[in-house]
Amino acid sequence: MKGMGSKIVSDANAFVKFLKLCQDESKDNCTFMDEISVLLVEKEELLHNIISGNQPVFVCEKAQPKCEAESTDTSADTSVVEETLYKVEQDLGPQPLSVMKARQLLSWYTMAHNPNMPQVEVPGALHPLWVRCDKSDPCAIAWLGVETVYSGNKTSGVKLYTVCCKGPTGDETSFTTLDELKQEHQNRHHPSTVATKGYAQYNMFCSLKEESMMFESQSSVIASLTWNNVDKVLECPPLSSKATLNIKVSVGDIRSPLYQTNREMEFLLALAEGLRTGETEWLESMETQSAVDLTRALIEELENLAHGVPGHTDKLSEKQKAKRDATAVFSSMVIERGDLDFTEQLWEKMRRSVTSYQDITECLKIVVKAVKLGKIKPWIHKDSNSTLSKLILQSYQQQIDTMPLTGLTPANMLLELGLDKIRKDFINYLVGKELTTLNYLSYYLDTDVDLQEQVIRVRKLQHLLEILGTCSTFLSLPHDRLFLFTQSCLQYYKTSNYDEDHVFQLQIKPAIISYFYEKEQPFSWGMEVSSGQGSKEVKTALYLSDKPLVDHISFDLDVPLDESVNGECEKMSYYRAMVSCSLISFT
Repeated sequence: MKGMGSKIVSDANAFVKFLKLCQDESKDNCTFMDEISVLLVEKEELLHNIISGNQPVFVCEKAQPKCEAESTDTSADTSVVEETLYKVEQDLGPQPLSVMKARQLLSWYTMAHNPNMPQVEVPGALHPLWVRCDKSDPCAIAWLGVETVYSGNKTSGVKLYTVCCKGPTGDETSFTTLDELKQEHQNRHHPSTVATKGYAQYNMFCSLKEESMMFESQSSVIASLTWNNVDKVLECPPLSSKATLNIKVSVGDIRSPLYQTNREMEFLLALAEGLRTGETEWLESMETQSAVDLTRALIEELENLAHGVPGHTDKLSEKQKAKRDATAVFSSMVIERGDLDFTEQLWEKMRRSVTSYQDITECLKIVVKAVKLGKIKPWIHKDSNSTLSKLILQSYQQQIDTMPLTGLTPANMLLELGLDKIRKDFINYLVGKELTTLNYLSYYLDTDVDLQEQVIRVRKLQHLLEILGTCSTFLSLPHDRLFLFTQSCLQYYKTSNYDEDHVFQLQIKPAIISYFYEKEQPFSWGMEVSSGQGSKEVKTALYLSDKPLVDHISFDLDVPLDESVNGECEKMSYYRAMVSCSLISFT
């Protein structure tokens, strides 16, 4: 018996020293005794918010078997075989350990932190430990976890977590009830009073059956609600809930309210990328006439106007107005302006028609020649910042700088025109709708930085407008919420890189979105019963989700999933997870 005890102590010492080494050296994947993989996960998402906080944790799972190709007498290249075997290994995904093995790892961790067991050396503070389990026991345990509890800076105990999972069902009578959850908590902790809390998440685009088709799957608006005092499983969140919108929007959907602006940005980005890398992928022309012919026609129209000959400007603006009104029928988000100056009109013609650097050079030569000869004196916005605008402003005083249109100069000049025009569009919308002020936009409007950096900043504004389009057009959020949200997004992008995967958060009153969520089923719902304070708080929780809450085990389906999601009145099927906690005190 003594030998067995010393074996346990030596194994526990070896394990916690191994964890400490992984932690100190920040190794994200180590193997212990050839059979256990230990992952150091910085931001734990494997447990789908079952554990709270962003502290790093250790995750233990079964080590992947090392598949080796059998040696043969032939000298055939085995790289294909090895690659296939490696792929098979990778496709297995994370593999669980037995519940018995998991309990052993947790006992070693606990022994190391217990001051009453000096035989096991305490290596210092360790991250929490979570172990994937194979659900082979009667409770169907999928995870076991342990974390240290401190009193001051001394270890006073540990919290042990158990996560039991079941497959999907739409039968609500099989769900754990609130009373059963309270009883489970009572049996473990014997508290005098308990608190209850509810969680629910809704996909807002599911409420907008028609409109939601407009967004690709990369875009999502998730409403997350939390509230106190739960009455029953799957209850609708009350209006006293705390509500947050989690908004992620991809740029470029064909039916987005910003589609025309996106096409314009697409050309600007292609031009900027070509100048940056030396390889340009030109977009297909949207015009039947060539870029040169369109530029000549624009110059001729200005010459005719100068000589008092009626032009087509009015007809053109009527046509533009009709197009704008057609857009407005679909969307309340009209970015186009009616006060385009000459350089902006030139940009519009060229970005729809140029397909080479030669096109750009020829068009700008025609314009510069007409300006130098005084054939045209077009109107330019006072705050225009492009090289061509400055040239035209100089022509008013017959003082024009020499402008050699060689090399990449014409392409850079066109890029300046685009940046100037699109910036004005975005300012016009944001300031015109009173969503921000010019002071807040100064970072995005800075023309002292190089052109490539200007492009990056304008692209950030485009993403912001896509997000605002989603919020105002589809969610009908009130102006005061949109104003605050605009400021927070502008602030975020001042210091962060462009990222369409970033989730922007907006706190709102549930009443604003209750119309959407009250008629929908949540894709995720949870309730927890809690007691105790601070580090001694303990919880027992039930989580329901339309997706598996664990990724290392498969479930038997109670009903075919396609039957559960088709049709208006079908009940959603939920995967279920019960999380219980035990507090073990060392004192």
